[in-house]
Amino acid sequence: MDEKDLEILRLVQRDARLTADAISQTIGLSQPAVQKRLKKLRETGVIERDIAVLAPAELGRAMTVIAEVTLERESRRHLDDFKRKMRNAPCVQQCYYTTGEADFMLILLVADIAEYERFTQEYFFDESNISRFGTSVVMDRVKVSLDVL
Repeated sequence: MDEKDLEILRLVQRDARLTADAISQTIGLSQPAVQKRLKKLRETGVIERDIAVLAPAELGRAMTVIAEVTLERESRRHLDDFKRKMRNAPCVQQCYYTTGEADFMLILLVADIAEYERFTQEYFFDESNISRFGTSVVMDRVKVSLDVL
């Protein structure tokens, strides 16, 4: 990967709809060269996917919740089971297996506190392997980004 690849990545992580022509004009490569580089970046997994970033509040998901979860047991089976459940939970936007006090940190988007309460009933209270969980409600989305470069 060279500096031109990094320039392409900086541009497409901000706007995935940029055309190869627009990118080529910005970084000084030909359109076919940009297309070839984009193809390689996608095939090698450097670009994992092209997405649209949606406005949660406009779609009825105005509340962001951060939950810290500690498991009772951390065997591979228990960890894999919890990870699978979080991958399949619609309101879980991000799930991280972590070191420190909590085993997992979750970022959830919910409509309101009632929806979060239903989530906790289903995934925390009804789960025998949850030792404890803590909740923080986000008051202001100061910065939300997946930018790497």
